[in-house]
Formats: sequence, C-alpha cells, structure tokens
Amino acid sequence: MKDQLQVLEKEALQKIEDADSLKELQDVRVAYLGKKGPITEVLKGMGGKLSKEERPVIGELANTVRGNVAEALNRKKADIEAVELEKQLAEETIDVTLPGRPVPTGGPHLLTSIVEEIEDLFIGMGFEVREGPEVETDYYNFEALNLPKGHPARDMQDSFYITEDILLRTHTSPVQARTMNMIKGERPVKMICPGKVYRRDTDDATHSHQFTQIEGLYVDKHVQMSDLKGGVLDRFAKQMFGEDREIRLRPSFFPFTEPSVEMDISCKVCHGKGCSVCKKTGWIEILGAGMVHPRVLEMAGYDPDIYSGFAFGMGPERIAMLKYGVDDIRHFYTNDIRFLKQYHQA
Repeated sequence: MKDQLQVLEKEALQKIEDADSLKELQDVRVAYLGKKGPITEVLKGMGGKLSKEERPVIGELANTVRGNVAEALNRKKADIEAVELEKQLAEETIDVTLPGRPVPTGGPHLLTSIVEEIEDLFIGMGFEVREGPEVETDYYNFEALNLPKGHPARDMQDSFYITEDILLRTHTSPVQARTMNMIKGERPVKMICPGKVYRRDTDDATHSHQFTQIEGLYVDKHVQMSDLKGGVLDRFAKQMFGEDREIRLRPSFFPFTEPSVEMDISCKVCHGKGCSVCKKTGWIEILGAGMVHPRVLEMAGYDPDIYSGFAFGMGPERIAMLKYGVDDIRHFYTNDIRFLKQYHQA
C-alpha cells in the first residue's frame, strides 16, 4: 500500500505538470483527490488490510501524499492564471497616445431653438417671460378673454374638456389673463408666454392636435396700434426673417382684441411679386394681433379709460417652417434623427 501511494503521487504530480489549462487541472484534482479518487480509496481500505501498527504509518503517508498533490495543484493553478492574465493584458493593451473616439452629442430641437430665439428677441424689447398651467379652467381659457359660455367663437377652438369647467388650454392667452388678474390694474404689464396648447384637430402636414404658441401682451397708459406695428411687429419680422422683409396688417376678428388684425410678411422667395410659396399673393400670414378689448381689461381689474394695450400670438412651428423651409409640421414631433440633425447648428 505504501508503494501504491507513492505511485499515485508520482502520477498525479506528472499530470499536474503536463496540464495546460485550468480545466485540465480541475480534472486532475477530481481524479486524485475527489471522493472516489484512488488516494481516498486507499484510506478507506486501511481498516481491513493493515495491522494496528501499520495504520498510523500509512495514514500519515496518505495525508502527506494528499497534501503534496494539493500543493502542486495550487502552484500550477497560480502559474496558469498568471500566464492567462499576461496573455489577456497583451491582447487588450490600450495605446493611450491614440486620439480618443469622438462621442456624438445631441443639440437643441429646432422648435426649442426657435422659441429661445423669439424669447431672446422680445426680452431685448423689454418683455418678461411668463408661464402658466396647461390644464386650465374654462374661466381663464374663455370667459376672462371675452368668450362667455355660448359664444360662437368658442367653436373655432374645438377643445379637450376634462370636466365641464376644466380643459386642456387651447391657447396661451390664459397666462395673460392670469397675470393681469394677479396685478389687478396696479401697474403696467409687458410679457410673452410660450407653451404647448391643445385642440381637437386632425393631424396633417399643417395641423396638429398639440402645438406651440407664443403670445405677447403690453398694457400701459397711452398704448396705441402704432406701438404694436412699428415698435414690436416690424422689429420682430426683420430680426426673425431678415431686414428686407416688409409687413402688412389686415383687418380680422378675435374676441379678446378690438380692433384685430392679421399680420403678413413679404415672401422671401419672390420678394412680394407672387409665387407658388405665397400662392401668388406676395405675402405670407404669420400671426394675429390687436388692441386688447376694453372688456378684457375691465375683467382683469384695469380701468379701460386709463389703460390700453395690445396683444399678439404666433406659432413657432409655422415660423420654423417658413424660416427653414420645413414642409410638414409632423417632422417636429416624429423624432426622426435624420431631420433633427440638420438643425443642430441652426
């Protein structure tokens, strides 16, 4: 049995030496040191084959052999792991002197850029930017703007009602009404209010059930239509579309302004001569405006005999479409990266 243990030790050490991988090494460990391995079998058979005097001697030898094999396995495992680590490091070497791979970055959405450009323009004219809730009351969305219940002009803005008195706002004018109501006629107000609005409309190339509006309001003593045309709208058109653009005002109707006008800008393609872009008119409609209705001022706490004002409203989508030649409003909302990437530097 002593000779058998020595032979097993020699065999095991040789196989450990010849092993080239951790798997082969594990196979040797199981074969010689496992529960069914030959060394374990020798220990199990000592009771019936050895005398009382031989058992401690063979037992000690078996434990020595087991320890030598286990130690050899551990050394070989460490050697193989070191070789594999060296190989991995060699294969995954990073040349820190190479230029880094550029990480593509996004840019502001075209609509965001347009809104910020318009905000900067009007801030430069002395307007402040205000915001309000998108879920609005019927009072601020309609009644405070001279649109009482049953008014036929409500049909022009087919609305998303949540309850009888709560709806998704159809324009950003409620922010103007809220601001004037908060001030209660104690001082002038000069503001713009950008934001999302909602109307029950069929989505197509020029319409959307959700879109963006920017509305402006200026209320003070002695405010006139000439201040609106020359001081604001003409400056806006020239700064947004170019110094060569002309504007014209056409009579229109809005319940919260009187008189009301539509503003057109001269066509940049034909310069007013008439083409397919402007439908042969030489002009393109861009926004609505007018003098604030005395009833709206009165409901907000302003004395219409002392204060007057003007208001205007525009759609950034339409302005972006005209300025950059976008032919379908749905491009702004479908998140097509090919479209958006064109305007990162816009």
